Amino acid sequence: MMIRKFFVLLAALAMLAPPLAADAASKKSVKSSVSAKKAKARVKHTLKAKRGKVQIKVSKGKAKIAKKGTKQNKHFVAQHTGSHYQFKRTSFQTPSYESDDGLLHLASSKALVINQVTGEVVYAKNTNEVTPIASVTKLMTAMIVLDAQLALDEYISISDEDVDMLKGTSSRLSVGTTATRAELMQLALIASENRAAAALGRNYPGGTQRFVRAMNLKAQELGMKHTYFVDSSGLNSANVSTAEDLVKMVKAAYQYPEIRQITTQASYQLYTPDRINPLNFVNTNGLVRNSDWVIGLSKTGFISEAGRCLVMQAEIAGKPMIIVLLDSAGKNTRIGDAQRVRKWVEENMADMPDGSLVFEKTLG
Repeated sequence: MMIRKFFVLLAALAMLAPPLAADAASKKSVKSSVSAKKAKARVKHTLKAKRGKVQIKVSKGKAKIAKKGTKQNKHFVAQHTGSHYQFKRTSFQTPSYESDDGLLHLASSKALVINQVTGEVVYAKNTNEVTPIASVTKLMTAMIVLDAQLALDEYISISDEDVDMLKGTSSRLSVGTTATRAELMQLALIASENRAAAALGRNYPGGTQRFVRAMNLKAQELGMKHTYFVDSSGLNSANVSTAEDLVKMVKAAYQYPEIRQITTQASYQLYTPDRINPLNFVNTNGLVRNSDWVIGLSKTGFISEAGRCLVMQAEIAGKPMIIVLLDSAGKNTRIGDAQRVRKWVEENMADMPDGSLVFEKTLG
C-alpha cells in the first residue's frame, strides 16, 4: 500500500514538471525583456544628457548629430524608421580637395592666384564677391603710416581707446605699455596685434578718423573699387574688399621694403621697461617659418564674419605669385590651400613653356 502511494506521488510530480519549466522559461523571458527596456532607457537618458553638447541636423528623413569638441570628428547618425530614430556612431571624413581632373581646387570661398609679373591668372574663384577681410586690413594700415613719413622712433602709449570693445579680443599689450611706432608696426603685421594697429591709427595727425579717411583714399588711388575701411585693425566686419582688389593691395604693399621685411619675420621680441623678460610674438602665418617656402610678403586675418584669410607674395617654380585666399572655414584650410597652389603650380608649370596654366575659374 505504501509503495503504491509512493508511485502515485512520483507520477504527480512528473506531471507538474513541464508547467514549472515553462514558468521558469517565462520568468527568464520577462527578465530579458526588462533588461532590454532598461538598456533602452539608459540610451535615451544618455542622449538626453548629451543633448546640450550636440548639434542636430534633420533632412529628408535622416538626422545627423555632430558631437562638438571631439578630435576624432565622430558623428552620430540617426535614421528615421517611422516612429523613432535609430542612432549609430560613424566616422566623419573631412572633404578632400585633391582631384584627378588636372584642375586646381581650393577650399577657400573666394580666391585669386596670379603671376605677379605677367598678371596671368592661375586660379580664380568668386573674385568680385565683397567680403570682410579682417586683419588683412593691417597691410593698408602699415602703408598709411609709412606714406605719412611719421617718426618711427616716436614712443606711443597704449590707451583705453585702443582696447577692443567690439569683439572683446585679448592682448598682451596692457594699457600704459609704451613702444615706438616702428615696434607697434612690427606687432601689427607679424602678430596681428589689434591694440598696436589701433594705436597707430589713433596717433596719426588728425586722429583715427583722418587715418581711416587716408586708408580709403589710398584704396581709391590703387583702383580698389569694392574696398572700404572703417578702422585700422580689421576687427570691424565693415572693413570689406574683394579678391581682385586685394591683389592690387598686395602689389602695392610689396613696393614697401619695410613691409616685406616685417611680414616675413618668424617672430619678434618686444622689450618694455616694466618687464625683465621680453614679450615674444610669433608670426600668424606659419609658412614663413617653413624653409621650403620663399615668401616675400604675408598677412593673415580672422574674424567670424570673414573666416580665415591669407594673402601672400611667394616665389613658386621660379615665378613670383600673389595668392589671395578668403573665407576659409577650417583653422588650417588657408594653409592647406596655399600648399595646394604651390604643389599644383610646380607640377604644371614645367609642362607649359609659355607659362599659361589651366585653372578652375569661378568668377563672382
